Amino acid sequence: MITPPQQRMLSLRAIQAAPSPTLAITAKANALKAQGKDVISFGAGEPDFDTPQNVKDAAVTALAKGDTKYTPSSGTVALKDAIIAKLKRDNGLTYGRTEIIVSCGAKHSIYNLMQAMLDPGDEVIVPSPYWVSYPEQVKLADGVPVIVPATEASGFLTSAAEIEAHITSKTKLVVINSPSNPTGAVYTPQVLRDISDLCVGRGIYLMSDEIYEKVLYTGAEFVSPASFSEAAKKLTITINGFSKAHSMTGWRLGYAAADLDIVAAMSKIQDQSTSNPTSIAQAGGVEALNGPQDSVETMRRAFQERRDVIVPALNDIPGVHCLNPDGAFYVFPNVSALYGKSWTPSGDAPRTIGGSDDFAAYLLEKYEVAVIPGSGFGADGNIRLSYATSMENIKRGVARIAEAVQALA
Repeated sequence: MITPPQQRMLSLRAIQAAPSPTLAITAKANALKAQGKDVISFGAGEPDFDTPQNVKDAAVTALAKGDTKYTPSSGTVALKDAIIAKLKRDNGLTYGRTEIIVSCGAKHSIYNLMQAMLDPGDEVIVPSPYWVSYPEQVKLADGVPVIVPATEASGFLTSAAEIEAHITSKTKLVVINSPSNPTGAVYTPQVLRDISDLCVGRGIYLMSDEIYEKVLYTGAEFVSPASFSEAAKKLTITINGFSKAHSMTGWRLGYAAADLDIVAAMSKIQDQSTSNPTSIAQAGGVEALNGPQDSVETMRRAFQERRDVIVPALNDIPGVHCLNPDGAFYVFPNVSALYGKSWTPSGDAPRTIGGSDDFAAYLLEKYEVAVIPGSGFGADGNIRLSYATSMENIKRGVARIAEAVQALA
């Protein structure tokens, strides 16, 4: 029996929205830690470094000065100017204040964009593996995510030709995330140019999520698609923020740079939802962009050292295959060779590992290691591990995973 709409308590939008597996696993791991369990977590995509002291000092100064009132909904002039200077300095991009919007994190920026751009039935091309929130945010805006699978054989990267094969008359937007969450894959400038040229030629918008821009390893090159041409800039929405490069996850501060009509529409959405990002967080953001950048490089070097330890350690485990990421701070090993094997909980019937969710549950329940199932990223053969944690945790955690794999029957 179908419940009449007028009697349904929750909206279909809320009912159909999937919870974030990253947040769910992290919450469960934290709950176990609170119980005294020695959980080693590879879950959250959060740098384990403190926010740089100069950034904290700037926020404290703003607080002491009484900068605690509402700011313009789309961000302060000072922060917009710092973002404009950063985009010019780092990416060769020229924007005005009306082409910048500051939001409560890069995730919020993307949400605003989807709400501002999509009508029911509009299609958004999302290469997979994808960050868990991309397809969900498309669906929350009544759009349709169109998934373009990328495999390990291609280094988890798609091509302009593969994207073109999925374009229809309803395609409104293509999403690119480089460096990538969850794979750490980085598109070459030429492939990005090919994708950008395709979007320009077909009149399709391109969202470039550049939140991991500064976490790039030796040999990889970063470029913003909006820098290719004026036509590319017109159709590109550049998303970035402060959480990864400046270890400001809890500050909830992100931004978008785009054509002024798109930014104006996003601003209207923000006006009627959150209004301005926190005033003192914005003061910290100004210092993060305008102040010394030494901490950015310090973190990047540490992440590269950790990557160089975790990848070979995972590849030494029978049945596990892990590509070497060129950016971000994630590895995305394939563990599908372990599916079909089983383990037996104490006093219970044997359980079979049927996919990434089962394997992640096994590691957490039996060996107190938290990883994120690949199912939420559109790749059930894999799991995601964040190496934004100490070298000691990496070594201990991977040793536990090796022990867990060996124990499977």
